[in-house]
Amino acid sequence: MNDEAIETPDEVVAYWCETLTAKDWWQSAPALDVHVTERFAATHLALSRGVTPPWRASPEARLAAIIVLDQFPRNMYRASPMAFATDWIARREARLALDAGADKLVGFDRRHFFYMPFEHSEVLADQDLSIALFEAHGDEMYLDYAQRHHEVIAQYGRFPHRNAFLGRVSTPEEEAYLTKPGAGF
Repeated sequence: MNDEAIETPDEVVAYWCETLTAKDWWQSAPALDVHVTERFAATHLALSRGVTPPWRASPEARLAAIIVLDQFPRNMYRASPMAFATDWIARREARLALDAGADKLVGFDRRHFFYMPFEHSEVLADQDLSIALFEAHGDEMYLDYAQRHHEVIAQYGRFPHRNAFLGRVSTPEEEAYLTKPGAGF
């Protein structure tokens, strides 16, 4: 793998938080997915192998690592098991960042990315933490999403919309849920 293909934490944050908008983050766009893959796949692979000290050197670097491990795979590997493969690493890095107080040292408009790995988890304790973090954060939109994610995990123990991608068989209750408007985030 070519080291030149590995982006720096500053480049990740500049791209995700300054070049893109919130609309880009939350809307499925094939062209964006292709661009994220072309530009950041090598960076994602490198961090999946090991988060090195430069990615923990500052609050912004920690933010970048979480974006690479939690957000980018959802673009790069949409509708595949790979979209969730580094979630556990993202949660570990988010916990380390929270322990270091990094979330409080970045701008309010970026802070939610430290909390999203817990919202993406299929573990109820992580969902509980997500709710607490988003309540303290004070942004009603993000809290609403966290509460909706929590409700799904509390009810089903997993995200039913991932079942097809992960080769899991949906229960009749999950199939009924998936027919509802807005199911699956």
